Amino acid sequence: MTETATQALEKTLLIVEDDKSFRNRLTISMERRGFKVFAAEGVEEGAILAAQNKPRYAVLDMKLQDGNGLDLVPSLRQMRTDMRIIILTGYGNLASAVAAVKAGAVDFLAKPADPDQIAAALLTPEGQTPPLPDNPMSADRVKWEHIQRVYEMCDRNVSETARRLNMHRRTLQRILAKHSPQ
Repeated sequence: MTETATQALEKTLLIVEDDKSFRNRLTISMERRGFKVFAAEGVEEGAILAAQNKPRYAVLDMKLQDGNGLDLVPSLRQMRTDMRIIILTGYGNLASAVAAVKAGAVDFLAKPADPDQIAAALLTPEGQTPPLPDNPMSADRVKWEHIQRVYEMCDRNVSETARRLNMHRRTLQRILAKHSPQ
């Protein structure tokens, strides 16, 4: 059996993400791409699902309610040395990316990551780089997604969101009232 055929048979994926709506959307998107998905909310639940299912792939959020996704990488690597692990984060910086790769992740993607981008990173053969997306998100869309994520993290509190984004409250209200850019 070829490597591609083996990969197609074994498209098991662990998703560890504490944002319920993002986790659900990503689960559905990855199932549509042929993955059998096991989704967890935190480090502890993710470790249990990984031990039970030994998935071929993993997508881990870096900052979780009960810890850090990076904490899971070494134990996942022990369970399965060929596991392809991707770290997702809304707080991306160079030091975090280096730490993720040193821990054993194959890629580090900033949120909001497109499901096509995630699938491409997971399925790219070892030693190759994933292809560039056909339709990358516009800068306006990335900004809008970031604002929405911070807004949700602040429990939809406009004043707190504006403070965290270092933005005037009325400006933020105007942005939130508009539809998402394409």
